[in-house]
Amino acid sequence: MAKRKQTSDDDSLPKFKFNKESLKKTSRILVYFSPYKWKFFLGLIFLFLTSATAIIFPKLMGSLIDAGDISEERIKQIGVYLLLLFAGQAVFSFFRVVLFVDVTEKFLAGLRQKTYSHLIQMPMSFFSARRVGELNSRLSADLAQMQDTFTTNIAEFLRQFILIIGGIALLFYTSVKLAMIMLAVVPVVAIVAVVFGRYIRKFSKNVQDKTAESNNIVQESFQGISNVKAFANEWFEISRYSNATDEIRKLAVKGGILRGAFFSFIIFCLFGAIIFLIYSAVKMEHSHEITHGTLIQFMLYTIFVGASIGGIAEQYAQIQRALGATERIMDILEEAKEEIILENHSKLLSLIGDVEFENVGFTYPTRADVEVLNNVSFSAKSGETIAIVGPSGAGKSTIIQLLLRFYEPISGKVIIDGKNAKDFDLTSFRNSIAIVPQDVLLFGGTIRENILYGNPSATDNEIIEAADKANASEFINRFPEGFNTIVGDRGIKLSGGQRQRIAIARAVLKQPAILLLDEATSSLDSESERLVQEALEKLMVGRTSFVVAHRLSTIKNADKILVLDRGIVVESGTHSQLSEIENGMYKQLSNLQFEIN
Repeated sequence: MAKRKQTSDDDSLPKFKFNKESLKKTSRILVYFSPYKWKFFLGLIFLFLTSATAIIFPKLMGSLIDAGDISEERIKQIGVYLLLLFAGQAVFSFFRVVLFVDVTEKFLAGLRQKTYSHLIQMPMSFFSARRVGELNSRLSADLAQMQDTFTTNIAEFLRQFILIIGGIALLFYTSVKLAMIMLAVVPVVAIVAVVFGRYIRKFSKNVQDKTAESNNIVQESFQGISNVKAFANEWFEISRYSNATDEIRKLAVKGGILRGAFFSFIIFCLFGAIIFLIYSAVKMEHSHEITHGTLIQFMLYTIFVGASIGGIAEQYAQIQRALGATERIMDILEEAKEEIILENHSKLLSLIGDVEFENVGFTYPTRADVEVLNNVSFSAKSGETIAIVGPSGAGKSTIIQLLLRFYEPISGKVIIDGKNAKDFDLTSFRNSIAIVPQDVLLFGGTIRENILYGNPSATDNEIIEAADKANASEFINRFPEGFNTIVGDRGIKLSGGQRQRIAIARAVLKQPAILLLDEATSSLDSESERLVQEALEKLMVGRTSFVVAHRLSTIKNADKILVLDRGIVVESGTHSQLSEIENGMYKQLSNLQFEIN
């Protein structure tokens, strides 16, 4: 078996770079942060106080050592100061952590909700261009990256920055000569931090991309587990996942080597400088240029500054990764979404149900060079049943998707009740249409919840009545839990015919003006097809119905049959009219099916 080509899900997403456009985009995240800004600023105050107490500590330690030559009273006084200092630092640290966590969790909860809300309102063209695993990674991995950064890394970065600036200032105050020696290493470390930081960001981003790809493999294989089992391709999926995780491991190890080299270089520079500083300071103490307490004070400040410089690079790299994640989230939030009314159910339109396609042409956004519909025109009066037949790829399901306004025509227009479909409120329009697809997706809750999806405000009596009309009550009542029976993931605990009848009950509850049936009986056994067909015939009464049919025996009584071939309506008429066309496509399809049967 040929190995499938694996591509990164995030190839279409920009890599974060420090430029004006990227910074402008990531700064827009502050809109979601603004409700908590005062609490965040209060946290910054406690952060500053925590850092200030840390900076004061070496000064007090130096004074404590020098106090040994002054008096016991002075030693006790400084000891009290140190005790108060640590107590203050403990209190300040507590409130800093609590405030930053509180702000971050509230901010991210709102951002998660906003991102999910935005995603679910995106048009079908958006979802057709992306995989579910990629979008799930945006909601999980990227937001988790931001969570760690806002909770810990930003605060730690600022704390270490304050320690560096404050420490260097006090180093000069303590000894200008020794401070100049210390500062000799800072520019080198800074340059190395910038250079290595870029490489680290690159590898971290690649690891994120490959992780999203491996998540896609897991999701696809589990969603299609019946196919995996049927084709005995467990080995193939294991191989795909192993290859993906091996790539993650290789990239992560390479990134680890870079980070290790980075830290090693910094440690070498810092500790080399510290050793040289100790040597210089001891010489200065020996020559009475500084006191023993000043020496200890200076060395503590040196250690503080050195450790902060060493740690700030990792915090900087982490913030860079979070900025990349933020940019990807903002890319999603800046995508144009559909104009959806976010209510239980907006007011239903009083549609008559007249439908007309006027010279409609269409290509899918992801396949703009392939014409799916070409100058398609037809009309349907209210209450009529229009059947759509033709070979695979002729454009049958595309007509259904245009009726649902999943996409808009490239040319021509879809007219409903004499009005361009684009002029209707989208939510109200879709609430007036119901679809029963071939592959019914049930949510993993109860039968009641899945039927109720057609109209969340329906009563129990309306749910039972809808199930009766869908020929579903009989099998539902056989379950011990009845309507409270759990259907399992994607409805796996129910048969195909049972899932179809739940979908019909859902459509009944919606009370649509226009009904769309997309090969709703093509994959059923004879008995299930009979029950589903009976339920569909009840549902179609008084409604404009469009039936995409594979089995022509189910559409003989349609008011009009459209025969599509390569996106063109090649024949149109009733079953009897089309059956009389010599060498007609409908007649050929009909004869072929009857011969097989």
